Amino acid sequence: MRVIEVARFGGPEELVLVDAPAPVPGPGQVRIAVAAADTLWLETMVRAGRGDPFFPVDLPYRPGVGVAGTVTTVGGGVDPQWIGRRVVASVGHAGGGYATEALAAADALVPVPDAVADRDAAAVLHDGVTALAVLGIAPVGPGDRVLITAAAGGMGAILVQLIAAAGATVIAAARGEAKLSRLRALGAGQVVDYSEPDWTRSVAPVDTVLDGAGGSYGRAAFGLVRPGGRFSGHGMPAGGFATGPAGAHDVTTTGIEAVQLSPARRRALLSEAVQAVAAKRFEPLIGQVYPLADAPSAHRAIEERTAIGKTLLVP
Repeated sequence: MRVIEVARFGGPEELVLVDAPAPVPGPGQVRIAVAAADTLWLETMVRAGRGDPFFPVDLPYRPGVGVAGTVTTVGGGVDPQWIGRRVVASVGHAGGGYATEALAAADALVPVPDAVADRDAAAVLHDGVTALAVLGIAPVGPGDRVLITAAAGGMGAILVQLIAAAGATVIAAARGEAKLSRLRALGAGQVVDYSEPDWTRSVAPVDTVLDGAGGSYGRAAFGLVRPGGRFSGHGMPAGGFATGPAGAHDVTTTGIEAVQLSPARRRALLSEAVQAVAAKRFEPLIGQVYPLADAPSAHRAIEERTAIGKTLLVP
């Protein structure tokens, strides 16, 4: 098989394609022929050597936290009826998903319906799950005004669609006209470029902020929440999770800890996300698809913030 390995921490060029024996599933595992691999901003941090203390890895390691594809082999104790089925699954931290074949625990598998493409299944593997989890703790409804930062990312684009469908007004914040135009098409009632000075002046007070950016963007967004509103600070690409003096103006605040899910809960939400795609409740925004050998370009696009929506790797 072919797999990406990282022998030393550093830039995207450290993602190197190598040949390796196909992995052999152990008890309770399956082997998946990978059709699409998810990529995450967090993975760029780990590759650069900034994963500690929460996401430590020992060098060399094989990146890739989740895949969609077809089960080809099962290990001991696994129902052989999984063989030949299309599935999507998390493969664990640094689980080797950037590969043509990957191992996954059988109890992590979620079947992919015929109506859902492999790439769409991979695109909701983490972003769809987290979006649904966020809305579970910060529900919105008709008439609400909701500000979403990092709205043109994979999760942000899902939130825009789900919240607009719920009858709320979406204010979508992102960087650059290319991203803003995509957000208008997804149903955002207002778009704002938060790379512009004083961007908050164009945003009236909101009921809820769903902050996927963090840093100065998240801190500025916190000040837009009306008294009695809600702030979810679940993202950090712009420089750490944003918080604020919630008690100062009666804002309910939750952070990334609120969407730390048990394996069972994560699998249930992944199944819900896949079924939502099949039912056309939302469509994942896949902006970039790179061949496995071009994994460095995928990481570079994420780090340079040129990526729109979800970035995937394919064999």
